[in-house]
Amino acid sequence: MTEVSETLARQFGLSAEEYARVLAIMGRLPSLTELGVFSVMWSEHCSYKSSRIWLKTLPTTAPWVIHGPGENAGVVDIGEGLAAVFKMESHNHPSFIEPYQGAATGVGGILRDVFTMGARPIANLNALRFGDPAHPATRRVCDGVVRGIGGYGNCVGVPTVGGEINFHPAYNGNPLVNAMTVGIARQDRIFLSAAAGIGNPVVYVGSKTGRDGIHGATMASAEFGQDAEQKRPTVQVGDPFTEKLLIEACLELMQTDAIIAIQDMGAAGLTSSAVEMAGRGGVGIELDLDRVPQRERGMSAYEMMLSESQERMLMVLRPERAALAQAVFEKWELDFAVIGTLTDSGRIVVRHRGQVEADIPLLPLAEQAPLYERPTIAPSPPAPLGAVADPLGLSAALELLLACPDLCSRAWVYHQYDSTVGGQTIKRPGAADAAVVRIDGHARALALTTDCTPRYCAADPRTGGAQAVAEAWRNLTAVGARPLAITDNLNFGNPEKPEIMGQFAAAIAGMAQACRALDFPVVSGNVSLYNETEGRGVLPTPVIGGLGVLEDAAQAVGLALRPGLDLVLLGHSQGWLGQSLWLREILGQEAGPPPPVDLVAERRTGDFCRARILAGHVAACHDVSDGGVLVAVAEMALAGDCGVSLAAGPAEVPAHGFWFGEDQGRYIIACTDSAALLAAAQAAGIVARRLGHSEASGHLTLPDGVAISMQALRTAHERFFPAWMAM
Repeated sequence: MTEVSETLARQFGLSAEEYARVLAIMGRLPSLTELGVFSVMWSEHCSYKSSRIWLKTLPTTAPWVIHGPGENAGVVDIGEGLAAVFKMESHNHPSFIEPYQGAATGVGGILRDVFTMGARPIANLNALRFGDPAHPATRRVCDGVVRGIGGYGNCVGVPTVGGEINFHPAYNGNPLVNAMTVGIARQDRIFLSAAAGIGNPVVYVGSKTGRDGIHGATMASAEFGQDAEQKRPTVQVGDPFTEKLLIEACLELMQTDAIIAIQDMGAAGLTSSAVEMAGRGGVGIELDLDRVPQRERGMSAYEMMLSESQERMLMVLRPERAALAQAVFEKWELDFAVIGTLTDSGRIVVRHRGQVEADIPLLPLAEQAPLYERPTIAPSPPAPLGAVADPLGLSAALELLLACPDLCSRAWVYHQYDSTVGGQTIKRPGAADAAVVRIDGHARALALTTDCTPRYCAADPRTGGAQAVAEAWRNLTAVGARPLAITDNLNFGNPEKPEIMGQFAAAIAGMAQACRALDFPVVSGNVSLYNETEGRGVLPTPVIGGLGVLEDAAQAVGLALRPGLDLVLLGHSQGWLGQSLWLREILGQEAGPPPPVDLVAERRTGDFCRARILAGHVAACHDVSDGGVLVAVAEMALAGDCGVSLAAGPAEVPAHGFWFGEDQGRYIIACTDSAALLAAAQAAGIVARRLGHSEASGHLTLPDGVAISMQALRTAHERFFPAWMAM
């Protein structure tokens, strides 16, 4: 018998003060199972004890928001009686310890968050950050994560349609694996998690419970040390084929009136699902663990309550529909067991082998959970960059940039994902700034993206937070979609360090400012803290998952050029090289402030761009981001397999600043009539200039007449991943 003590509580992730609070709530020494319940429910991963005060400052409402933060996923109105249900979550710590299963179960978990609300998943996305490619662990982790995402998503039959992947030494030992799922539901068939109805049965469905993932939530709420590899047993093991059966069984039962409440068994497993369902409903709950389907012998109450075995759900059913529900799950060859009932006690009571293993009051478990206003140190602004000379010239710099790990072709990655299963994907990875997925049986479509520029956030978290939101909004706009809402995944280091909390608070402030300016509310999300290994934290990485809607899917545009089009740049250019990839890759510097974000200009330029797209005047569109204008033009030419001839840039801006600067709020539009576009832009007060034209040649011709072989650019662009993985 394990002795409960403050020492054990500390091992479970509770501080001395938190353990004292547990003793006060219980009025006695807790049992091992009770201590386990408190430790996971009060973990950073589950309680958001360091971040809640800041999250409350984010805008979360709009006329089209049906459900904001607080449910399993966010829900927005997309018209015709339909709703989009979406969320993003992290599986960072597990993906370092066991890359394949860590990433796979991250996909499985976020899928369950969406279909538990009655939505059929239609798309997965991801946002991945890895360490220096030269670091000995990076290739293994990257390979395992990508295979895990593909292995789970492909088998479960949900297309992986978009995402991002970047590298930086700050992620050595601490990769970030953020998974996003989007689903479609009828607005009148949204299922929530609040339990109701004293005496109603509590039902366990899905896979059997094993010992995998025990204390996974606690592990995700702590830094890594040299013993990280020993945490392998805390990583869950997924089965996508069972997940597919679970999706179909749940959605079939949701066509009836059997379900009162439903909750995924995610982080903290049976504990969190039972506690959250009963707590949200203001009722009590009693569980008999002898009835829990188990795949291992001799499991204790503590192990069953904290197991994070995958592909499991908890439901509250109408008693008269229990037999119907059981028949549905037996048809799909899934476990179905009535393991408890709702009570009016306001407590969670857990029995096992005839003994009461836990008896905890739910209200203080929630209301007395730790909430910290941790000290913050405001980030110091970086020194201005000043004038920077060009040591290479445009041609050589372009080839180096297109070949670098952060800008090279991601085809090796996304070719491992099935992006078209289901037959509704219109814009696949690499074809547009955002993925576009048609809604089955309807003309309309959803546009989806994930975005963040961590180097901007490290230099100036407030500007970086605003820029991440603005770029997501811009990428949706660039395909013609009306941006509706975001989900987020806020990845930071140790919140007990004031400089980290300073980054977090500043990034939230920037995000909130951009969300308000762009009418782009936050409807769901996840916070992942303690992303540190041996005291070294990751770059502040507030990833934004954006969702927009197109009334007519046929209006969506991609980025590929065809010969005979004029290229027009929308937005102001001052040649901003601070924190640019050109500065890092060509001069080896990460210096200066990031480009400023003018949200008024962002909104005005984006609305103009979208209107031109929807009016049918745009053949291709690409936002200008990493690498600047010349990289964006090259990407459009490579996507369309044609040539481009460029005109001179503005005389008042140095050539390398204009072509590689990362000024924000800009788009490159390809059209058949640049004169009409320029006139419309001038009338709307939009800065615009003609860049050149596309042509049926094999060259990208620079303003000075230097012609770069498109084949040479393609070879450079496609080299990195195949060569790196073949090492």
